[in-house]
Amino acid sequence: MRDHGRYPYSAIARRPAWDWPGGRRLAVFIAVNLEAFPFAEGMGIPLVNPLPEPDVQNYGFRDWGNRVGVWNLLDALDEFALPAAALMNTAIYDLCPPVAEAFRARGDEVVGHGRTNAERQSDMDEATERAMIATCRARIAVEEGAAPRGWMGPWVAETHVTPDLLAEAGFDYVMDWTHDDQPTRLATRGGGSLVTVPYSKPTNDIPVLHAAKWPPSVWADALIDQFEEQLRLSRKWPLTFNLSLHPFLVGHAFRLKHLRRVLAHIAAARDDIWLCRPGDIARHAATVL
Repeated sequence: MRDHGRYPYSAIARRPAWDWPGGRRLAVFIAVNLEAFPFAEGMGIPLVNPLPEPDVQNYGFRDWGNRVGVWNLLDALDEFALPAAALMNTAIYDLCPPVAEAFRARGDEVVGHGRTNAERQSDMDEATERAMIATCRARIAVEEGAAPRGWMGPWVAETHVTPDLLAEAGFDYVMDWTHDDQPTRLATRGGGSLVTVPYSKPTNDIPVLHAAKWPPSVWADALIDQFEEQLRLSRKWPLTFNLSLHPFLVGHAFRLKHLRRVLAHIAAARDDIWLCRPGDIARHAATVL
C-alpha cells in the first residue's frame, strides 16, 4: 500500500505528555481566509450554479466578502478582543489593500495562501510551484516587513513535493494536513521537516455552510459543542481548536449573528484556553515534538 512517507502512525492516547504555554491544554486560533479572484478567469467558488463567463453573479458573491463581509467579521473579532491569522492571497495587496492593512493594524499573523484561489498548486509542475511559493513569500515580506512562517495552499491543495518546496523556501509550518488534533512533524527531503498545524475541516465554514448547507444556527451549535468537548478531552492530552472562516460566507448578517455566539463562548473561556495564532502553535510545538 502506498504511503506518503511524511510521518509515522501515532496514537494520540500513547504520546508523551506536554502542555501549551502557561499549563493550558487547549490552543485556540481563528483563521480568516483572505482570498481575491480575477474577473472572468480561473477557478471560483460558486454560490449558485456557475454560468458561462463573465459569471458576474458568482464573482460578485466572492467580491462582496472583501468589500463588506470582512469588515463585518472584523467588527465581531474586535468586539470580543480575539486574535486571528490572515491566510493571505497576495492578490489582496493589489485588489483590496485596505483589507490587509486592517489585519496588520490588529497585529495579526499573516500566513501564505498563494497568489489567488483562482489557481491551485495541484495543477502545477515543480518549477512553477516553486516559483509561485517564492513569489508569495517575497511579496508578503515586502508588505508586512517579515516573511511568513506558515503556509496553507489555495484549496488546501498540494503536489507530492509541496512540503519539500515549502521547507526549502524557508517556511516553518504548513496547515494543509488535517490528520491530527495536535501538531506533528512532517518529514521533507534532505532530512528536513515542517511542523503541521491542525486545520480542522469540521470547523471550516466552506464544507459545512456552503457545501452541506447547514442552517447557521445549527452550525454555531455544532461549533460550540466541538469547542466544549475539545476542552474536556484536553484534560487527557493537549489539543487544538480552530475556526476557519471566509468573509464571503460568514460576513452575511444572518450567519454573523450566530458566529457571534461562538466567539462570545470562546471569549468567555479565555482563562481556560490558550488564545493564539498558528505561528504560536508551531513555535511551541517545535520545542516539544
